[in-house]
Parts: sequence; structure tokens; C-alpha cells
Amino acid sequence: MKFEKIHNKGQAQLFKNQYLEYLTKTHPLVIWGMYLPIIGYMLYYSKTHFEMPVGVITGTFFAGIFFWTFFEYIMHRWVFHFVSEKESTQKIIYVMHGNHHEYPRDKERLFMPPVPSLIISSVLFSLFWLIGMALGIREFAFAFFPGFIFGYLVYGSMHYAIHAWNPPYKWMKGLWRNHHLHHYKNEHQGFGVSSTLWDHVFGTMFDLKKEKEDKEAVKKLMY
Repeated sequence: MKFEKIHNKGQAQLFKNQYLEYLTKTHPLVIWGMYLPIIGYMLYYSKTHFEMPVGVITGTFFAGIFFWTFFEYIMHRWVFHFVSEKESTQKIIYVMHGNHHEYPRDKERLFMPPVPSLIISSVLFSLFWLIGMALGIREFAFAFFPGFIFGYLVYGSMHYAIHAWNPPYKWMKGLWRNHHLHHYKNEHQGFGVSSTLWDHVFGTMFDLKKEKEDKEAVKKLMY
């Protein structure tokens, strides 16, 4: 997904149909407002219907958050940056992620829009439920999935913040720089957004001590 020019204004047109185009955009607060009630209800259901202990619910919830960080890395590295010679596949990848690399300032496409988000999350919950049934622990899906989705909400918010603002704390600077370098230097490294853990594990972390901080290049990607 190499582009000759990164557009600092505007946004890509993904569909000719204006209604489909509208469905590709959203605001972070819309996604938070959509998922927070689901998260709350599922945790409540875990306690009241399945009578899971609070400690077990809490532990499972945080396991879901941790699993999200791995899922995020896998998706970003091997799905969003999938390389193919087929034009149809290239178009799909561009719609999913390539447009963000060409128009990194597009605030309306830093979260997955509601319709595809709900479809994909429903499929994932069904998968977690089926795995739970196979293992004889289906009730855990109702505590694991909220953690997974909360991880997604944090990821989306971090992604928005990384492009929009300077790091609020010095210890977060590495996270910011890792993603900025992914955009303007080498898209085959720095796949972690909410965490750099898996970049370290899989050897795709930038060596930030050796990378000179190009403030002008970074500025081009800031809102």
C-alpha cells in the first residue's frame, strides 16, 4: 500500500453510491455508545443468569482484553496488509485499511462503522460461544466477549488519539512513535496500536533508539 502522496486533507471515496459511502463513516462516541450497553448487559447476565463469581467474571473480562491485543496485531499485520496481485482483493484491502494510509487524517474512518462492526462482532461472539460449548464453558463467552470488545474500544480510541494529539505522558511516546513510523517509514513494522507487546514478540517493533525523530514527517500525519 505505497502511495506517492499522503493526503493531509479530505477522504477517500470508497463507493459511488452515496448511501454505501455514508455507511463507511462514524464517530468514536457512536461506537462507544453502541457497545457500552452491550458490555454492561453481558457482564450483568454473566452474574445473574450463569451465577459466575465476580472474581471469575473480572479475570475472564481481562483475558478478553488481552486476547484483543493479539487479535489486533494479527488482523493488522496479516489481513489489513495482505499483499495480492488480484485487483479485486486490492480493492477490498483498500476499503478496509488502505484508505487510512492514504488519508490518515480522515477522522471518520478511524473506527469501523456500526453496520460492519456489528456483523463482525456477532460472528466473533458466536465463535467464542461455540468454542465455549465445545470446551463445556459456554458461559465464559458472556464475560470474555465484553473484555474483547472493550479492548477494541480502547484500541480505536488510542488510534484516534495517536493521530490527533501528542502523547499525554512521556512513557506513551514509544507507542505514538511506533505507529507514526508504521505510517511514514515502513508499513511492514509497527503493527501494534493499543500495545507494542506483540511487535516485540514477533520482532516487528521499531528500534526507537536508532530511529531519528522526523518531526516534519510526523506533523504531516497529525490532525
